[in-house]
Amino acid sequence: MVFISALPYDYELPFNGKIALLIIDMQRDFLEPGGFGDALGNDVSRLQAIVPTVKQLLEAFRTYKLPVFQTIEGHQPDLSDCPPAKLLRGKSQLKIGDVGPMGRILILGEAGNAIIPELEPLPGETVIAKPGKGAFFHTKLESLLREKEITHLIVTGVTTEVCVQTTMREANDRGFECLLVEDATESYFPNFKQSTLEMIRAQGGIVGWTAKAESVIDALEKTYKAVATSVTL
Repeated sequence: MVFISALPYDYELPFNGKIALLIIDMQRDFLEPGGFGDALGNDVSRLQAIVPTVKQLLEAFRTYKLPVFQTIEGHQPDLSDCPPAKLLRGKSQLKIGDVGPMGRILILGEAGNAIIPELEPLPGETVIAKPGKGAFFHTKLESLLREKEITHLIVTGVTTEVCVQTTMREANDRGFECLLVEDATESYFPNFKQSTLEMIRAQGGIVGWTAKAESVIDALEKTYKAVATSVTL
């Protein structure tokens, strides 16, 4: 049995391959100048800083042929799946659907809505387009996870206190064991990220666990080396 060193206590890694990497909204609209995050007045460089760590985790899951799911937040071109409350909220210079430097903001298929090149999905890797903050809302994510008999989720992406936390809470209510990778998630607001980490692991892990990427990668190596050895024997 292999554990990931985590908070509030060690996270058990399943030997049966029923674990998946979930990468939330690492899209150009949130991470690059000219996108929605920038239009809201945020420092997008804060989010860019986690790209190498997320890429390390992605490559580790690919090495061990474990499932990878990525999400993008986006809407249909006619905005039929975007509630007026979401569309009109805020006073940014660009709103959802407006034309920006990378095309229409948060519209599926536009250049800005694409996953950043460093994390571009490979053929066979699943991309979930979601109209809301949570990855389970009006998507097929749960059914896809059930089909693969996934029980454990390693969660990464942006932003920590919004789409990442919402998705973890949704997953927790559905019975998935979730671990958020501390250095593979980020917020435009450092205090929001820290508060979210503390909320997730409070009360004995009421929502889930948190850990560093290095601990996750080390545990994956030990687990799947052990599996390969047992199969050989």
